[in-house]
Amino acid sequence: MNKATDQAQWLDEKEMSAWRAYIVGSALLEHRLNRELQFSYGLSIADYEIMVRLSEAEGQQLRMSELASEIAHSKSRISHQIRRLEKEGLVYRRECPEDGRGVLAVLTDQGMAKLRDAAPTHVAGVREHMIDLLEPDEQEAMARIFTRLTSRLRSLD
Repeated sequence: MNKATDQAQWLDEKEMSAWRAYIVGSALLEHRLNRELQFSYGLSIADYEIMVRLSEAEGQQLRMSELASEIAHSKSRISHQIRRLEKEGLVYRRECPEDGRGVLAVLTDQGMAKLRDAAPTHVAGVREHMIDLLEPDEQEAMARIFTRLTSRLRSLD
């Protein structure tokens, strides 16, 4: 065994159960929500999240780097997704007027219309597959846990 293995603080049964439940549950939830969006609207859950973030931003636009940070994707992954969404006429890219080096992703009217069509299906899926299964105190605990986890992981970058 190597030094890292010898010094590992192994998970106990309760910790392992929590970790595995998270891994499997989150993968199944994302797969189900993705499948519902793909089947009905030809959007991946990642595409949907990009479009939501753009729709919420001032002028329905964000710098590509800010968009990548907000949804926790790499810049190259965001570029690939934006390129695909551009081909479908849902977003476009343009230079940032304040900084010629920056690039903005902008939601098109067609993109906003597709988002409005897809949103009720997605929200219904989130509600059915997660929110309605949790008690209000569990929802609050989940929000606190993942806010703390997100803050911690972002601080490491």
